[in-house]
Amino acid sequence: MRQYTRGLAEVGARVYGIGDTPREALPGDLKRYLTDYLQVPRILDEDDVLSRANTWMRGRNVDRALTNWEPLVVLAARMRELWGLRGMSVETAIGFRDKQVMKERVAAAGLRVPRSARVSSVQGIWEAAERIGYPLIVKPIAGAGSADTYRVDSKRELGAIVPRLDRVPEVSCEEFVDGEEYTFDTVCIGGRPAFENVAQYLPRPLVARSEEWISPVIITVRDMSQAKLAGGIALGRKVLDALHMGDGFTHMEWYRTASGEIVFGEIGARPGGAHLVDQMNYTCDIDLFREWARAVCFHRFEASTERKYNAAIVFKRALGQGKITRITGRDAYHARFGRWIVEDKLLPIGTERRNWRNTLVSDGYVLVRHPDWDEAHRMAFAAATDITMYAQ
Repeated sequence: MRQYTRGLAEVGARVYGIGDTPREALPGDLKRYLTDYLQVPRILDEDDVLSRANTWMRGRNVDRALTNWEPLVVLAARMRELWGLRGMSVETAIGFRDKQVMKERVAAAGLRVPRSARVSSVQGIWEAAERIGYPLIVKPIAGAGSADTYRVDSKRELGAIVPRLDRVPEVSCEEFVDGEEYTFDTVCIGGRPAFENVAQYLPRPLVARSEEWISPVIITVRDMSQAKLAGGIALGRKVLDALHMGDGFTHMEWYRTASGEIVFGEIGARPGGAHLVDQMNYTCDIDLFREWARAVCFHRFEASTERKYNAAIVFKRALGQGKITRITGRDAYHARFGRWIVEDKLLPIGTERRNWRNTLVSDGYVLVRHPDWDEAHRMAFAAATDITMYAQ
């Protein structure tokens, strides 16, 4: 969020920030871009935030209400409606936030979506599973990423998963689509992509979230003219129409099955997380934080969209628990691929390792790029297999 704030300030916007971080704890490289800041007790308490913001901004001119964090998409829409601002309405925002409403609207446009059902009880989960069949995906209606998302292959597995969903008020029970998983990312102006991106997850996020030993890889695709991607890109553009997208980032996931069928996954009216925007910047040598700001403020996108590289990010998970004690293979990796390494942000020795279930970034990452897909793929998986982090 610091980078998006920077982008807004650099294109000439006066930025008023709202958050629950204490003012004195804001980093210096964020404060310099803020005109003013309102600290609220609970950023997810929408009614309270709206009331406090309304009082705080009284007498000041407001042109946009923006967020790039998924849990606040509806709050930002409510703020726009309260102040009569242009931008996505609450009704439109719900289509990007509520996964069942989302799929219903996309399906109504004649697009292929997984069979699914909204449920709010244990009994409802069992009944939906019976109708949809196994394998099944169970995930929160208003979730983000793959948090609290499970693949279920049998009644026995479902019985083990159900107790873990106690704190989730509503879930989506969904057909599991077996295939390669990709993203379709955009910066839109008036619902039309000014910038488009496709990236591939290796392996699929659900697999990466299930096995601690895996080093997840995401690679942006330099050549988006490939025939195998055409269906996903066409699907993504139609989804934007079906959900009445306006201005800003979108992040969609879609599947390509072994038979070549293209299936919608889900979409958010926000950028992809886990440094995906950084990857897209490295793909084209541009600054999407600034170009997004220009798009939402002035309806212009000025950077080149020429794709120069496949950019691959590799997330590492340390072996053991506690503090990082050593990293092996790193020096040899740099000696082999140093020219193509653009970031190496592995946690330093002595740092407490992170809970890999709570963050895809895990214990840091290596980001490389190369004009050739096979070379980018090779470098990514060399980092996955040849660099090892240890903790104790």
